[in-house]
Amino acid sequence: MNVPQDMKVIDVLRPGGPDELVCVRRPVPSCGPGEVLIRIAGAGVNRPDILQRRGRYPPPSGAPTHPGLEVAGTIVQVGADVCDFAVGDRVCALLQGGGYAEYCAVESTQVLDVPGNLTMIEAASLPETYFTVWANVFGLGRLRDAQTLLVHGGSSGIGVAAIQLASALGHTVFATAGSEEKCRFCQQLGAAHAINYKQEDFVAAILAATNARGVDVILDMVGGSYLARNLQSLATEGRLVIIATQDGTKGEADLLRIMQQRLTITGSTLRARSASFKATIRDEVRQTVWPLISSGRIKPVVDRVFPLIEAAAAHAYMESGGHMGKIVLRVD
Repeated sequence: MNVPQDMKVIDVLRPGGPDELVCVRRPVPSCGPGEVLIRIAGAGVNRPDILQRRGRYPPPSGAPTHPGLEVAGTIVQVGADVCDFAVGDRVCALLQGGGYAEYCAVESTQVLDVPGNLTMIEAASLPETYFTVWANVFGLGRLRDAQTLLVHGGSSGIGVAAIQLASALGHTVFATAGSEEKCRFCQQLGAAHAINYKQEDFVAAILAATNARGVDVILDMVGGSYLARNLQSLATEGRLVIIATQDGTKGEADLLRIMQQRLTITGSTLRARSASFKATIRDEVRQTVWPLISSGRIKPVVDRVFPLIEAAAAHAYMESGGHMGKIVLRVD
């Protein structure tokens, strides 16, 4: 396939608001050994993109400077040592950055075939969310057997993935959300009970719903003041997994409760993890999650689609908090 020398890219001029996202021209990246070059059709918008734009989440060394952690598109070049993909394949991929563009180069071990009959836009909403959920809920969180899960921010992209996947695998899922509409949305996804945190204390609601036992795993994107309340919501030997700190990076913890109930507090960021770690997660996601998507038991939920050149509007919409599901940029 013919590949141009340069491409449109949405980059950040300086840390700040959505208006700092601008369209520029950059060289198309070269395709190195073990990599594939993808002509991008869609790029998912995620909270880390917002943090990068604000100057609070710089890309790892060697990664593209422009945002974008997940894409879907068509392979146009294949590097040496790549055996499992070919030019013309429809794929989606997890990136360290660089998704807000017309092309990207990525390690083939972070690439997956588009599952089932999904559109490119739907496929672009998958990699970051399902890699994150699998690594944190089922990896660090060790959600097993008939254990229970509480998902904060249930209507977010990560929340949607966590609710659908855990429910599909037979777990009882609880979720918090900021409106009655979002709570109904979470229940439609598979949550057994959704709690409007603006009207109800989620700790009391969880204890009431579990006969005072608490839940086995909590996936938290809030941090800050939620730390103490999350610990109160955990069952004995429960695990709290923190993946974002929208309410701040500091909170108070009852150490005696942690000791007496043998609780685990953990967390992670995915972007800077090694290629080998991501390859392992890719293989596990392909084995367990992709069949559920192909069969329709899990369905991508895309809230809104913006043209690539309207990335600033997409960021503003995400920051408004009104979305339910993923926001995706369409690359024409």
